[in-house]
Amino acid sequence: MATSDRKSQSSRSVAQRLLRTFSRPLLAWRGRIRISEEAWHLGLAGGVGVIGGTINLCFIYLASWLGNGVGALPDRIVGIPENVLVVLGTTGGGLLAGLILHFGIHYVGKQGSTNFLEAVFLGDGRLPFRTAVVKGLSSLVSIVSGASIGREGSITQLTATLASKWGQLFRWPPYRLRLLVACGAASGMAAAYNAPIAGAVFAAQIVLGNFAMNLFAPLVFASVIATMISRSFLGQAPLYDVPTIAFSNDHLVWFLLLGALCGLAAGGFQKALRFSERILGDLKMPIYLRLALGGLIVGLLALPFPGVIGNGYHAASQVLQGDVSLNQLFGLTFARFLATVVVVGVGTLGGIFTPTLFLGAGLGGLFYFGLDWGLDAALLPIGAFALVGMGGMLAGTTHAPLLAMIMIFELTLNYTLMPPLMLTCVVSTLIARAIHRANVYSEGLELKGLTSSWETERLGTATRRRIGDLMLSPTPPLHETDSFETIAERFIKSTYHFLPVVDDKNHLRGVVALQDLKEYLTMGDHLTSVIALDVMRPPPPVLTPNQRLDEAISILLSSEMRNVLVVNQLTEMRVVGVVVRSEALGLLSEAIAAKIPATVRGLDTN
Repeated sequence: MATSDRKSQSSRSVAQRLLRTFSRPLLAWRGRIRISEEAWHLGLAGGVGVIGGTINLCFIYLASWLGNGVGALPDRIVGIPENVLVVLGTTGGGLLAGLILHFGIHYVGKQGSTNFLEAVFLGDGRLPFRTAVVKGLSSLVSIVSGASIGREGSITQLTATLASKWGQLFRWPPYRLRLLVACGAASGMAAAYNAPIAGAVFAAQIVLGNFAMNLFAPLVFASVIATMISRSFLGQAPLYDVPTIAFSNDHLVWFLLLGALCGLAAGGFQKALRFSERILGDLKMPIYLRLALGGLIVGLLALPFPGVIGNGYHAASQVLQGDVSLNQLFGLTFARFLATVVVVGVGTLGGIFTPTLFLGAGLGGLFYFGLDWGLDAALLPIGAFALVGMGGMLAGTTHAPLLAMIMIFELTLNYTLMPPLMLTCVVSTLIARAIHRANVYSEGLELKGLTSSWETERLGTATRRRIGDLMLSPTPPLHETDSFETIAERFIKSTYHFLPVVDDKNHLRGVVALQDLKEYLTMGDHLTSVIALDVMRPPPPVLTPNQRLDEAISILLSSEMRNVLVVNQLTEMRVVGVVVRSEALGLLSEAIAAKIPATVRGLDTN
């Protein structure tokens, strides 16, 4: 074990040295042409988008290859009934997935949490790579063997982890690592569902909890790149076979009731998941036996309801097209609900997004049958209620109605259903939040005692303060033609380590650093010819008065200056003030600390 650790550390060290060697020319080139932080982040987001699209393709092709191999086994096995083979397949798949987890985690050792929400919210953006690979392989086996779980979870996790690893190899600061992780989540979700807008909104609302443009723009860029790569190889065919539906305003009231039903179901679904995790997760047996037990239950449920097997895309499409009876739909929806609760409870790894969408389709379809029976009148087709039910269930479990609306719109490209969809999603979210406080993604953090609102304002009102509220009078600047003697005198008579350099119109041209003056001290008589223009550096990243404090965190963290410069606008660059870096970061730290429970901070609350 020690030998393998030393080899791993040695290989990482070699990789880091090579990356730093080849990246130096790039970084020097960036410094010469003064690429802005926002442009630099867009470039990085594009790279993460390539990672997300590639991971999605690899996952799908590998799952298809393994699935074809597993599907060919019944033809080679003679004398065993097909029903028995189904149960053996799901049970064996669960056992193998559990063995991968058991021995894989034991081999790589404890590497910390792989929860990318935790890495962004409370961590430094670092995600363990080897643990993510082991969990990704386990999830792949579970999906191929028919577990009622989605592939989007593993694709998103692997993409976010690779993005984080990329930043770690370059030793980028935590704020950039967090953004890379969020871009990984956006590109993974976008590629998995062929939905670039939903992927960006997912990362902004669920992962970052912030729609500030300097953060949202990279998320959009990563999502688009990942989607284009996936579409280049897989085409643009939708995951679900959605019929063409025309909506009438006369039926709008029924979708208010559907929203309430989805909210109740979403809250109950989350409580069932938590109950299952508490009961099945505490079973005194190894993880591989627990996953085998989950596979066995799924296999038994699949005997009367074959649609329980797999991700449920085909079964959901049948509901949308109206190719199911009431009895079939009721049985399949209940069986899928039970299968999902069980596989999540035993610890199967994967995404909850896809099962949630199927449950919403089933619930919407059942609502249609109930209206048809109670009113005995022709209504909208079942597909309209099933489709809106998908959005309502997704909104209720994620507490993100905007995400649900956009996701369903991208799946259907049908705008006529937006009014009922919007009402259903909003009503569902309000009711689900009243039943179950945490959403399905923040559930893990809640169980660890980490609370968060996961709304657009996560850190409270302190971070909403503007830079203009904290701004002080500007540091007296130098002019481009000031002599070396004037520069030296200014440093001697002040405590500054950096002085801004402006032109005649007070536009920022650069800064002079105290440490840069040393190399000129040996020039002797020639020193009289040196002016500020000769010794200044290019302008550093600056702030603007309109920026919110949480939007300025990347500049504050990366700045070398004690007093960070504030300009009127980035195009004109006229110096109007400074912000004391320590004061601004102190306000952010207090805001974060106020959101962390005392037990997490290590304080005694008794």
